Amino acid sequence: MSRRVQIDDAKNDDVPDGDSSPVEPDKLRKRDHINVPSHPFLMKLLNKQGDQIVLFADKVLKFTGSGKMKCRILLITDFAIYIVDPETDSLKRRIALAAVEKIYLSELSDNFLAVIIPTEYDLLIASARKNEIITAFVEAYELDVVSSNRFEYNAASDLVKEIEFEEVEGGVKTRILRK
Repeated sequence: MSRRVQIDDAKNDDVPDGDSSPVEPDKLRKRDHINVPSHPFLMKLLNKQGDQIVLFADKVLKFTGSGKMKCRILLITDFAIYIVDPETDSLKRRIALAAVEKIYLSELSDNFLAVIIPTEYDLLIASARKNEIITAFVEAYELDVVSSNRFEYNAASDLVKEIEFEEVEGGVKTRILRK
C-alpha cells in the first residue's frame, strides 16, 4: 500500500478544506508530518521543480561537516530530496534520487541515517522517524539499505568521517570520528 501526498493547487470537492490530496487524505498524509500544503514556500519550491508527490516530510537534525546540528525540513519526493531551513524558508540542498547510491543505518535503536551520494558530499541526519524515511526512500527509488554499527561517510567534499554505534546500558552511544 503506497502512502503518498499528491500536491495539487486545484480544489477537490471530495476533500476537506485545507487538504489538497485528491484521494483518501488520511492515508496519503501519514508521512507528511508538517502539512506541506500549508507552507506556501514549500509548495512554490516543489511546483517550481516539477515535483508532484511528497513521500515524506518532517523536521530532522542535519549534521554539518564541522559536527554542528541544524534543524532542517526533510522532504522526499518521487524525484528528489530537499533540505530546507525552516527559519529562513530557504532551500539549502536538492539531491536527485538518482544520485543516491545507498543509505547506511545502524543495527541498533538510534535515530541516525546517512544518505550516500558519490557525486557530492553525503547527508547525515537524525530523526525519530528513521523507519518512515527509509520506507519513503525505498518506495521512491530502489536503494541499497545497509545496516552496520560502523560506517564512513563524506561529511564534506574533502572530509571523511566515521560513525560508530555501541549499545550501552540505557541506550546507544554514538561517536563521530574524523578519519
